[in-house]
Amino acid sequence: MTTISAARHLPAGPPLPPIAIATVALFMASLILPIILTSGDTFPSPYSDEAPIIGYFRDHPGPVLLTALLQFAASLPLGIFAATASVRLNHLGVRAPGPTIGLVGGILASASMALSGLLTWTLTRPEILDHAELIRLIHDLAFITGGPGFAVPTGLLLAGIAVPGLLARLLPRWLAWPGLAIAALGIIATLTVAIPALAILLPIVRFPALAWIVITAFLLPRQRSSIRKENR
Repeated sequence: MTTISAARHLPAGPPLPPIAIATVALFMASLILPIILTSGDTFPSPYSDEAPIIGYFRDHPGPVLLTALLQFAASLPLGIFAATASVRLNHLGVRAPGPTIGLVGGILASASMALSGLLTWTLTRPEILDHAELIRLIHDLAFITGGPGFAVPTGLLLAGIAVPGLLARLLPRWLAWPGLAIAALGIIATLTVAIPALAILLPIVRFPALAWIVITAFLLPRQRSSIRKENR
């Protein structure tokens, strides 16, 4: 009985803040460092003309490789964050499907980010760069996995944390409600697969979602006894 009682008071997984910060730092580095290395050239949109897309990948294999490496690396702590947050919510007494939904969303988002990074890696291969049609195909695949393929399940991740965080008073309302709003936009971003004009939703979901994950990592309590009155 003593062992069981002690186990209940063990921390529910590793601390969330370092994991969340690692995810965001690696992902942001994947966007910023290549721009610096290419003297201001930005990663091309799949909706751009063909010539700039082909030229970017042929002219900048090093920065493209760095993008692929950092995005693949960022996917790993994101998956760990989803798993740890799910266990943390269960540890705090949440028995609803929310934590599992969040876990599924986080794993899907992590896998999509990893796949996007690996597809981007192929755009550094000389045998691929010799074929314009393959560059366009792989670029489109990297976009669809790293765009809606990432944003939509990220919405599930946020919803899976924000809903029980709100209902069980584990998160302050000023944090839980924006999380739900971002999650809703993430789900709506499903339509970007069929309506390219809605691709504007992707950065609107991605960057606030990453910021929300970091803030939540600091505010989600480790123990029921540490829940502050202002969350109630």
